Amino acid sequence: MASVKRKEEKDMKNQDVRQAIQEAGLKQWQVAEAYGLHEGNFSRLLRKELSLEKKAKIFKAINQLKGGNK
Repeated sequence: MASVKRKEEKDMKNQDVRQAIQEAGLKQWQVAEAYGLHEGNFSRLLRKELSLEKKAKIFKAINQLKGGNK
């Protein structure tokens, strides 16, 4: 069963975004709110690989939230 989980994680889209959220100590709902989406819609957005423009906006939201956490 562990091998199935590893395969799912490997195939997961937008790993860079997910990792940035985790490393910032944030939750997806916090980033979704800053990005301007409901958390369910944000979660669905991450299912498919995002354009560089959308990723840039999400990283900007993450950085703003990190600055607010200090």
